[in-house]
Amino acid sequence: MTIQAIIADDEVLARQKLRHLLEDEKDVEIVGEGATAQETIELAQLTEPDVILLDIQMPGMDGFDVVSALSAGKPSTSPRIIFTTAFDQYALRAFEINAVDYLLKPFTRERLQQAMQRVREQIALQNEGTKVPKRADEPYTTRIVFKSRGRILFLPISDIRWIGAEENYVRICTDRENHLLRETMANFEGRLDPRSFIRVHRSAIVNLQYVKEIRTDSLEGESFVLMQDGQKVPVSRGYKAKITGLLAH
Repeated sequence: MTIQAIIADDEVLARQKLRHLLEDEKDVEIVGEGATAQETIELAQLTEPDVILLDIQMPGMDGFDVVSALSAGKPSTSPRIIFTTAFDQYALRAFEINAVDYLLKPFTRERLQQAMQRVREQIALQNEGTKVPKRADEPYTTRIVFKSRGRILFLPISDIRWIGAEENYVRICTDRENHLLRETMANFEGRLDPRSFIRVHRSAIVNLQYVKEIRTDSLEGESFVLMQDGQKVPVSRGYKAKITGLLAH
């Protein structure tokens, strides 16, 4: 499989660096370079690449304008986007439009390799016809990006132990930290792989990887999931049979 890529950046040196860093990616073919947003759009429409390594701040229009223009044409065949930029303030917006990755300059060869591997995984899933929750050409979410305590976090989904609903927010619980996101449980659940995450209560989703057992309180008669770290997550009657069946396999 050959991955066709476009490099889009208004700085010549930045394009040269990207081309150099991609030399080790033997399955990547650079089909063109764009120095402006309009040039990138025209080049992408002509070559229909698999991925665009796209700077955000470009003359005339920015990187998001490029994505919008390409999506308006043939959204089903829109190229995957890896943003390359010196500015971190666009990260949340980038992942809202399902960018594959967001590379902050200066980034390393290893960091670029990680991004390209995500492109390979998405292409493989698409070619296999894998069913996904959001769009037919996207996999289940593998990580989320959000602001927490003044930081922009890139959190792998596999690190999440359980998720709880709190009014208009969801609480993301990992082994070390908890984070509040303004999100609904239904929307968040739709982004998760049901083979790994299961709803056990209208206000709780657990990662099966960290579930130890299901228990029923002998006095109260209420059931709960006992996580590996000792955390107890309540299980409602409507979900008990489903999670018990999954854990039995």
